[in-house]
Amino acid sequence: MIAVKEKENEGVYLSSFREVEEKLAHGSPSWLQAIRREAVEVFAERGFPTTKDEEWRFTSVAPIAGKAFKPGRHELTPALRQAILGHAMADLDCPRLVFLNGHYCEELSSAATLPKGVRAGSLGEALRSEGAALEAHLARYADYRDHSFVALNTAFLEDGAFVEIPKGVILEKPLQLLFVSEAGNGLVVSHPRNLILVGRESQATIIETFVGLDSATSAGLKPAATPATTAATEGVYFTNAVTEIAVEEGAHVHYIKVQQESSRSFHYARMQVQQERSSSVTTHSFALGGALIREEVRAVLDGEGAEAVLNGLYVLTGSQHVDNHTLIDHAKPHCGSREFYKGVLDGRSSAVFNGAIKVRQDAQKTDSKQSNKNLLLSEDAIINTKPQLEIYADDVKCTHGATIGHIDSEAIFYLRSRGIALAEARNLLTYAFANDVLGRIQYEPLRQRLDRELFTRLGETGRPEEA
Repeated sequence: MIAVKEKENEGVYLSSFREVEEKLAHGSPSWLQAIRREAVEVFAERGFPTTKDEEWRFTSVAPIAGKAFKPGRHELTPALRQAILGHAMADLDCPRLVFLNGHYCEELSSAATLPKGVRAGSLGEALRSEGAALEAHLARYADYRDHSFVALNTAFLEDGAFVEIPKGVILEKPLQLLFVSEAGNGLVVSHPRNLILVGRESQATIIETFVGLDSATSAGLKPAATPATTAATEGVYFTNAVTEIAVEEGAHVHYIKVQQESSRSFHYARMQVQQERSSSVTTHSFALGGALIREEVRAVLDGEGAEAVLNGLYVLTGSQHVDNHTLIDHAKPHCGSREFYKGVLDGRSSAVFNGAIKVRQDAQKTDSKQSNKNLLLSEDAIINTKPQLEIYADDVKCTHGATIGHIDSEAIFYLRSRGIALAEARNLLTYAFANDVLGRIQYEPLRQRLDRELFTRLGETGRPEEA
């Protein structure tokens, strides 16, 4: 019966695509419409992944497949405007692009202070005005042919962020992409698609944030109740996001992803990075919210001397589930990569870490290291970790490792012997464990926001005194 229901809901997406196909095609280049049609055919053939698929063995997407999600509203009402501007992540003191349920909100965006020549705005508008110029990049890196969620996103590709940084430009402040979901009575889906083009020898920090408006009811945003409205669906939404980043020779990029969705939300995201010669990309992934989360980061080092650093932190409680899948693909020689992910799990939460490093036959002199460390605060928390090496070259240096453990009882005893209460000692040690990743964020306003969010979860009793 469950499988039948999931098939019916897959059909909802196909019917929805037929309903909006003409609208999506309006103003879009013909090459993109061909890609959309191919992508929806891929999804129709593959359907949602199941735990029988090796890549999804520890993550069931039945809670997503078993619901009939529909696109949400994106009209900016006064109440919505107030709720978005009042969110802590909306005030990072930097230029920003704001999106509501996947659609660009020009009124709330502020990119005018970006350097001359930098383009930042709506991907949908860029496709309408100069679609031919984007053909070489859009949907060329994140392959929709072998992945159901990427195919679904590509089929409904309509809007998201388009950022183009010219050769030699340095962004003094980060650019924030703020994606806000407002579900109302629930079962809302959005498919944001982002394309980031970073020119030769340029430098940029980009902050991609996903938040949900849990306070919709108090802000007056909740639609009038209908007979179909139930407590089981209220506030439930699904974000299906894909970000493609193309980094040209000698460019340096810091890309920070903060996932702070609502407690009843589902979130899938693919970040696909394509690097040219001597480029450097550092990604930071922070998974804090949501009920069922799948984060995928894939970096292809496609030029000699390219470097990639992947950092991540997931902090879970209750019955949250987060699945981190990463792949660093060394396609050319003399490239280096570092990967460092940490997890903190409490309650009945569960997590997956699958970190793969691939070294192709011609990628000699590769230097790659990977580490995944997990701290379990509860006997009921579960982590499945699988570091993975796939090496086809013989002159390489590659290492990987994973650890799982509880808080050190001797460290707890040491702190308690100096008059620190048990809860405070526990939180201090947990903070020290997580701060190893938090401390790598160089932009202070964001680091402070994440620091406060961490202590909200740990409890204020463990917060160290500020200098």
